[in-house]
Amino acid sequence: MACINLKILGCGDAFCSGGKFNSAFFFSTSHINFLLECGATTLLALKKHRIPTHSIDAVIISHFHGDHFGGLIFLLLEEKKNKREKPLYIVSPIGMDDKLKAAADLFYPGSDILSDLNIIYKFYGAHQQLDLGSLVIKTFPVIHSPDTLPHGVRMEVDGVTIAYSGDTEWTEEIIPLSDEADLFICECNFYSTESAGHLSYKVLSNKDLNCKRLLLTHLGEEMLHLKADIQYEVAEDGKEYIISGIK
Repeated sequence: MACINLKILGCGDAFCSGGKFNSAFFFSTSHINFLLECGATTLLALKKHRIPTHSIDAVIISHFHGDHFGGLIFLLLEEKKNKREKPLYIVSPIGMDDKLKAAADLFYPGSDILSDLNIIYKFYGAHQQLDLGSLVIKTFPVIHSPDTLPHGVRMEVDGVTIAYSGDTEWTEEIIPLSDEADLFICECNFYSTESAGHLSYKVLSNKDLNCKRLLLTHLGEEMLHLKADIQYEVAEDGKEYIISGIK
C-alpha cells in the first residue's frame, strides 16, 4: 500500500470567501514534493504551516487566473532571496514564461527575479501526458474562461492517483479525469446557482462519478452558507490527508 500526504494550503475561491486562502495544495511523496496551484496567498500559507519553499520540486497550474497562479511570482521571489540552486519544474498551459516575466516587471521592476533560478517549464495542451520521472501528469480540457486555457489534471505518483477539476462547469471530460482516482479534488463554487465556468452542488450531486474519494473545493458564499446540507467531504484550509493507493 502506497501513501502520499496532502496539506491544503488554500481551498477558497477568487474572493477568499469565508476567509479561506486561494487554491493551493501541497503534496509530499517519497520521491517528489509538489504544489497543485499557487494562488495569490500561497507564500503566506507555506510560511504559516512552516513548509520550506526549497522542499517544493514542482508546481502544477491548471489555468491562468490569479487565485490559481498569482502567488507564483512571490514564491519565485522568495527562492531568489534564498539563492535556490536546484531545479523547479513549472507545469502549466502554454505561456507561463511570458506571464511570469510580465509579473516580475510589473511588481518588482529591475529586480531580475527569474535570471538566477533554474526553472524548467513543462507546457501542456489538451489530452497530453507529461513525465516528471516519479510524477506523471495527464491533462483534460475543461470549460471555464477560454482565455485562461483551463484544464483538469490527473496526477499519478507512488501508486496513487489524484484528479483535480480546476475551475469548470460540467463537462463529460470530468468522467475520464476522475475515473477510479484515489482522490478527486473538485471545484464546487455554487450550491444551486448555475454560473458559466463553475460547478454547482446541484449539478455535481446528480452525476455518477467513479472516483474512490471526492473532496469539494473552491466554495463560494452560497456553498458555505449551506455547508450543513452538503453530503460530500469539503476541503478546509490547513487540513492534512493521507491518500492511499495500490503500488
